[in-house]
Amino acid sequence: MKIIGRLTKDAEIHRTPQDKQVVNFSVAINDSYRNKQGERIEQTSFFDCSYWISPNVAKILNKGALVELTGRVSAKAWTASNGDLKSSLNFHTSTIKLHGGSKKIEFTQGITKQDNTKIITPETAEDLPF
Repeated sequence: MKIIGRLTKDAEIHRTPQDKQVVNFSVAINDSYRNKQGERIEQTSFFDCSYWISPNVAKILNKGALVELTGRVSAKAWTASNGDLKSSLNFHTSTIKLHGGSKKIEFTQGITKQDNTKIITPETAEDLPF
């Protein structure tokens, strides 16, 4: 699945109890449609995202950045301590493309290269200059 949206806050790096690092961030996706009365309805969906390949990517995932993500989505539901039902969409990210500015950078598990896109593989991710 692919999604395109803007980061709602700067990415954060977390450590698991097994000492693995994961980059967590949230993306907002805007959509609109017209209802039966012809009114334009704006709708925003939020995805909690995780990226396990390289923690270095967190340095460039800043609030407001436009990103294109490839991965898989899962849904989670739970009951909060006050009894309210809660749910969230989680996006397990395998590829990140930053849009905007003069240079696109792609972080991926794959090794294919596209024009004007820098591909970072797990083997080279630790050598990132940022």
